[in-house]
Amino acid sequence: MFVVDLNLFLQGIVIGLTLAVPVGPIALMCIRRTLAEGKFHGIASGIGVATADSFYAAVTVLGLTVISGFVIANQYPFRILASLILIIVGVKIILSVPPEVCASVETSPLLKNYLSMVAIALANPLTLLFYIGILPGLGIVFSGISPVTSLAFVLGIFCGSTMWWVFLCGLLGSVRSCISSSTLGFVNRASGLLIACLGVALLLFAVVHWGAS
Repeated sequence: MFVVDLNLFLQGIVIGLTLAVPVGPIALMCIRRTLAEGKFHGIASGIGVATADSFYAAVTVLGLTVISGFVIANQYPFRILASLILIIVGVKIILSVPPEVCASVETSPLLKNYLSMVAIALANPLTLLFYIGILPGLGIVFSGISPVTSLAFVLGIFCGSTMWWVFLCGLLGSVRSCISSSTLGFVNRASGLLIACLGVALLLFAVVHWGAS
């Protein structure tokens, strides 16, 4: 039983890293927070993303059909909501003033960083669709496995994702002091613009496909 648990845990770590490493709009938000507010704020945000990823993994693994069915049935409203949030956040980042430029700017509480990313990541149903589509293809099957045993996989996903955010945000945080206020201002504008554009693209995609469905 221990070997099975360990295998599922390691598989979860791989899946968690697979989800966390690609740089998308949510990852850009974590990176930007790290550069603007410090490594611990970025790590807290990343752990929020890991929490949301783990929740959807639990829904998939434990076969919570009520939750997964509701999310999938309403995936386009969820996608539109997530897209609007990304657009608003992107515009807010573009207009924000780097802390080094304006001393009155205060960093957000770590709990707020965490909860905000949990909410944003949960509003994106693509993670759940990823699990439903990719896990069977990888040969990861949970039928006949107890919920306690299958939770080793969920824990692995959380650990894998968290490991990535600790590494990435810790690395970026260590060079943060070397970044000038003008460079940070450019990062704000570039990342904010990219996040907003990705939000617009996702919004158009969701509206078009929702209308065609």
